[in-house]
Amino acid sequence: MRVPLYQAKAEFFRMLGHPVRIRVLELLQHGPVPVRDLLADLDIEPSSLSQQLAVLRRSGIVVSIREGSTVSYALAGGDVAELLRAARRILTELLAGQNELLVELQQNDTSLPPVSSGG
Repeated sequence: MRVPLYQAKAEFFRMLGHPVRIRVLELLQHGPVPVRDLLADLDIEPSSLSQQLAVLRRSGIVVSIREGSTVSYALAGGDVAELLRAARRILTELLAGQNELLVELQQNDTSLPPVSSGG
């Protein structure tokens, strides 16, 4: 039985729904990264990283590259990097809209503390 496209999309986004997986994909945007460097950047247990990399590898989003005793990972295609950039743009717009709403609410309600513009 064929899976409907909307269900396949939902499963794809569910697969992305883990902070470590998203961070790994972000780290791989600029090219292959050795596992030891991923471990240093992520500060997680090797077994946990291995588990998350296995999920990404099974989905076909990343590929492993072995050079001697070094194993690196890379994005399987550029579309994933574009998806991450799109997510960043969407989040930026959503947060900017929320901040504008908060400012408007504060201007109309003197009992709320002012929004700080720093950070």
